Amino acid sequence: MPSALVTGVSSGIGEAITTALLDAGYDVAGLSRRAPSISHDRFSWRSTDLGDLAQVQEVAAELEAPDLFVHAAGYMATGALGELNAEDLAGMHAVHVQAPMVLLNSLAPKMGDGSRIILIGSRTMSGVAGKSQYAATKSALAGLSRSWAMELAPRGITCNVVAPGPTRTPMMVDPRRAGVPPVTPPLGALVDPADVAALVLFLGGEHGKSVTGQVLTICGGASLKG
Repeated sequence: MPSALVTGVSSGIGEAITTALLDAGYDVAGLSRRAPSISHDRFSWRSTDLGDLAQVQEVAAELEAPDLFVHAAGYMATGALGELNAEDLAGMHAVHVQAPMVLLNSLAPKMGDGSRIILIGSRTMSGVAGKSQYAATKSALAGLSRSWAMELAPRGITCNVVAPGPTRTPMMVDPRRAGVPPVTPPLGALVDPADVAALVLFLGGEHGKSVTGQVLTICGGASLKG
């Protein structure tokens, strides 16, 4: 039975991915700061603050290498020039960039040939007014992923970024992003987390073996507006 490790499982995209993986027959280990509502005999959870890198390092040393690694943990703090807070950037960088680096630095050497790595980015990676710090941390994932894809290709391990646009998750009402409310994409609805999970399942499955080093955007047409 395939195994997966998913971060950010307590809500939103991480929760949707975990549910889809369980339905597909995976054994799933989840990491998040808050306890998830998921209850399944093939799901285990460990309380982990992904922004506390010392704690992440301790957890990484104790985890078994999965067949599929998905980093979905994240949050958004917004602000325009003149009102930016350096602590917001440091916090998001720790969760979005450093946490997966710490985890994979420990796990990737032990992952089997043909394993999969998927990092959840954001359509915002290309830059959006009022979201510069969030965009900076999410766009860093493209460089990480492409570099790791090159390193791991000889072992048949793929590494990709899935970049959702505005998605129907609790992040949409997080007070830290109050200055930049979500905009409905051209297709008329926020992205369904289940659709993001379905793309992750494809990349993590048999027919994802030919895709690596890519950023795959799923945004309801939001990117059509530039």
